[in-house]
Amino acid sequence: MGNLSVKIDTFIENFITYEGYKTVLEGLQNTLIIAILGLIIGIVIGTIIATVRVIPKYKLLPRVLNSICSFYVALFRGTPIVVQLLVFYYVALPIFNDLVSGFGMRLGLTGVQVAIVVFGLNSGAYISEIMRSGILSVDSGQMEAGRAVGLSFTTTMIKIVIPQAVKNILPTLGNEFIALVKETSVVSFVGATDLYVAFNYMGSNSYEFMIPYIVMALIYIVLVLLISLGIKIMERSLRKSDRRN
Repeated sequence: MGNLSVKIDTFIENFITYEGYKTVLEGLQNTLIIAILGLIIGIVIGTIIATVRVIPKYKLLPRVLNSICSFYVALFRGTPIVVQLLVFYYVALPIFNDLVSGFGMRLGLTGVQVAIVVFGLNSGAYISEIMRSGILSVDSGQMEAGRAVGLSFTTTMIKIVIPQAVKNILPTLGNEFIALVKETSVVSFVGATDLYVAFNYMGSNSYEFMIPYIVMALIYIVLVLLISLGIKIMERSLRKSDRRN
């Protein structure tokens, strides 16, 4: 117990006296920013891809777009997020900057910004399959009804089908958000500060990692519980809305 007390005192000293809490708050902020913006980008990309993949393939353009979307999904689902971060930051970004340097342009992205882009692209591949299953779960009569009153395919999808699909897949989207929050622990590979980096820094300063890592785990657990609670509240609200209708 005496040894544990020393570990706790050391952690408190690093956290408060040496202002380690500032790094932790920065890491928490970056973790939430990356996860939230990554999810938003993923929802937009995933919805577009899912729509393309359920469009009837009678013409050449839908078939070409479907092939591109299938390749995109296979690429991002088939490679680890760490590999995607490294390739984007250390390979794709330098190549792009070399290409545009002749025009006096340069794309300077921070580690956090790179993480947001990569997490959004990665999430889009997974959400596209989630959204596609949600769209297919909506009764086909909804699309037929929309077209029967003169709405275009796109308008019917946006105003009738997709809102119903989102209701069906809300719990799965919540799981995707939770996965994004936990996966942000790898953004240190591109120099971004997240919760892992913050607590690892505190442990490195004191050569004492047990308490910082336990506290880090507890913060992740609290975040996941809060997200789960938020999803349940949204589901309950949507069910009440359905009963009123």
